[in-house]
Amino acid sequence: MTFTSTETYIATEDLSVAVNAAVTLQRPLLVKGEPGTGKTELARQVAASLGLPLIEWHVKSTTKAQQGLYEYDAVSRLRDSQLGDERVHDVRNYIRKGKLWQAFEAEGRVVLLIDEIDKADIEFPNDLLQELDRMEFHVYETGETVRARQRPVVIITSNNEKELPDAFLRRCFFHYIRFPDAETMRRIVSVHFPGIKEALLTAALTQFYELRETPGLKKKPSTSEVLDWLKLLLAEDLGPEDLRREGKNLLPRLHGALLKNEQDVHLFERLAFMARSGR
Repeated sequence: MTFTSTETYIATEDLSVAVNAAVTLQRPLLVKGEPGTGKTELARQVAASLGLPLIEWHVKSTTKAQQGLYEYDAVSRLRDSQLGDERVHDVRNYIRKGKLWQAFEAEGRVVLLIDEIDKADIEFPNDLLQELDRMEFHVYETGETVRARQRPVVIITSNNEKELPDAFLRRCFFHYIRFPDAETMRRIVSVHFPGIKEALLTAALTQFYELRETPGLKKKPSTSEVLDWLKLLLAEDLGPEDLRREGKNLLPRLHGALLKNEQDVHLFERLAFMARSGR
């Protein structure tokens, strides 16, 4: 079971090495990187490449670790007892299995994605230490222990919004997805737009990387955003000559696909004003 680039996903050599190392070590793969660099998509592509089912657990700020194991619906059980429902005699009727339980009880090996773990409370990773390490957990309401039939391939993503505990990091294989260089970006674009003309691609990527390197930019555009931008350029049938930025036109064409806040738009407007003023 070896992961490499797929028809729809370009994986750099170091990323492929990281995935395969985590699979070999049977440790969670912790993937960090800028938003929009394909961390979530990586899990989907790993599952497709290895021919395994994918279970996705998307973490929110309110998500608790216990929800990944199971939830006991005591309120519904109390209501049913008041209505005389026979279901109340079996507590299992009121236990909702979480994503980890689903992954543990799967007939075969699966890929488990724990997406954006840094969105949750700082205690969230610590609360999953034992379960991810031992691949088992106890259900107090029924007295049973749920053990993984086969150890899942666990991929955990983080946007680096907060530091993760050292004890959690020790149990993971870590990889940081660097922003693609120009050559890698060309390969990524060719996967999504195989017929794009070389002149347009060169002009667009040159402008894109110049924009990313603009001093003072609050949010640098990501891979997903440059793909959206190129899709719009192709839909408008624009050529490389249409992308020229001169004088007051320092803002890129269709810049709403690339610049996502008013501060960055104002930055380019100020730069255009300074260019016109000769400052």
